[in-house]
Amino acid sequence: MKKLALLTLCLAMAANMVACSQPAEPSTSGAETLTGVGKGFGGELKVAVTKDGDKITAVEVTEHSETNGISDPAIEQIPSKIVEANSTDVDIVAGATVTSEAIIYAVNNALDPATYPAPTEEVKEPKEATALTASDVYQGFGLANLVRKGPGTDDTDTQVWSTNQVFANVLFDGDGKILSIYVDQLEVATPNYDGDGMPHFTGFPGQSYNNDENHDGKVDGQLTATEESFTAEVNGWLTKRERGDAYVMGAGTWYQQMDKFQEIFVGKTVEEVEEWFNKYTSDLNGRPLKDGSDKPEDKAKYDALSDEEKSMLADVTSAATMSLNDSHGDIIAAIKNAFESRVPLDIKSAAAQGLGVVSNPRTGPGADDKDTPVWSINQIFANTLFDEEGRIISIYVDQLEIATPNYDGDGMPHFTGWPGQSYNNDENHDAKVDGQITATEESFIAEMEGWLTKRERGDAYRMGAGTWYQQMDKFQEIFVGKTVEEVEEWFAKYTSDLNGRPLKDGSDKPEDKAKYDSLTDDEKAMLADVTSAATMSLNDSHGDIIAAIKASFENRIEIDLTIK
Repeated sequence: MKKLALLTLCLAMAANMVACSQPAEPSTSGAETLTGVGKGFGGELKVAVTKDGDKITAVEVTEHSETNGISDPAIEQIPSKIVEANSTDVDIVAGATVTSEAIIYAVNNALDPATYPAPTEEVKEPKEATALTASDVYQGFGLANLVRKGPGTDDTDTQVWSTNQVFANVLFDGDGKILSIYVDQLEVATPNYDGDGMPHFTGFPGQSYNNDENHDGKVDGQLTATEESFTAEVNGWLTKRERGDAYVMGAGTWYQQMDKFQEIFVGKTVEEVEEWFNKYTSDLNGRPLKDGSDKPEDKAKYDALSDEEKSMLADVTSAATMSLNDSHGDIIAAIKNAFESRVPLDIKSAAAQGLGVVSNPRTGPGADDKDTPVWSINQIFANTLFDEEGRIISIYVDQLEIATPNYDGDGMPHFTGWPGQSYNNDENHDAKVDGQITATEESFIAEMEGWLTKRERGDAYRMGAGTWYQQMDKFQEIFVGKTVEEVEEWFAKYTSDLNGRPLKDGSDKPEDKAKYDSLTDDEKAMLADVTSAATMSLNDSHGDIIAAIKASFENRIEIDLTIK
């Protein structure tokens, strides 16, 4: 009601020729167009608001940098909702919360800039990278998947469930000490969770769960997933770093707290990180110890420390109080997994380190013998190092694909759904459904604990020209030395527009044949070398590897690493 009152006041002012924003020249009909600015996920978002007297007649988003696909429903629906209501007091679009709120704010800015000033771009001073030197360097990627029962239950006593995935991109020296570390996390919950900003997953199409649409702690009904909502939800998942300043915790934002822990872990081996965790965090919840705890176990553990250790912890807890291992996610395990998966690098230096995570929904592969569709989710993880010019000097990509249990391929990680949800099950992978399986807490935990990435599936995951990891290694070799823009250009020129696979001689697809025939002999020879080892797609329904590489560049942090 406050927004509506402000809007009514502004329209009244406008009717008396008092400007609320930067009005365009009024037309002879009395209509005028105002411009407004809001802040979306991708940055500045601009709107044009046309009104005639006290009536809003049109709203148009004129400029934005929002993510295509994810933001489309908000950009299409919010303007018409505002016009229909003649007010900005409208419901946001599920799955596009940030964009919805940006449009609403921009319209308010156009109508009442005094109350809704144009958002200013926050200028953050870049933190000067610490100079690092090492004789040898290794890069590792660690993924830790964890089930969470909660947070809590809804007002109908139905359990909230969530999944927590921690990603760690870590550089180690020859002695196993951490040179640089970058950690991110994705938490996804059932739609009955009442917290705003949490990524949601209702279930696979046809599955249902309680829904708290407006995050008021009251269930508004059951939501049944459709192909469209499934796609929108997965495409809309944001990691905790991507949620940025909106994800505030006790001592700051999530990313600020994680940055503090990363600072602490640099210079330590994984064993030393584990020792630090065991000595300086609570055995009850994995949070750093603090003075004055009312928990006897924590108090005794803290009191046993030296004054120097207590001073160190006071500095830590001034900036970071979140847990390093609880039901929200196991950050320590992700770091340990990064060390175990590390590979040696042949580089001279590095100026930036990036981690890109992209989640893609997939219809398929195929359907079962009951004609029930198979559904899957593909997550791509791109771990990159860049030089000062933005060229890739090292890249390590992995992928996690999970499918409904009616998929008949052996070795595929499965996800039946949240506890209580059911799906067809092909237990022995013979392409015949053996019945329906209903997820329980135990089976939900077991499924997630069994998720393996495509690299972890190793030699068992064979494709046409070799294993998945061998094909990915070939593409990584090609991309080293290129900027992200050049990677995109390579993809656009040398892969099929139909399926994202490298072009080959002799295609029976007219579009692919024409594209291949237009290449030079040198380019054809290069592609012959590529397709002798790598024929899989770089962007199709299995996942968008190019987008993950691009995201890793956009998320990069400065480092100053020299190999001697």
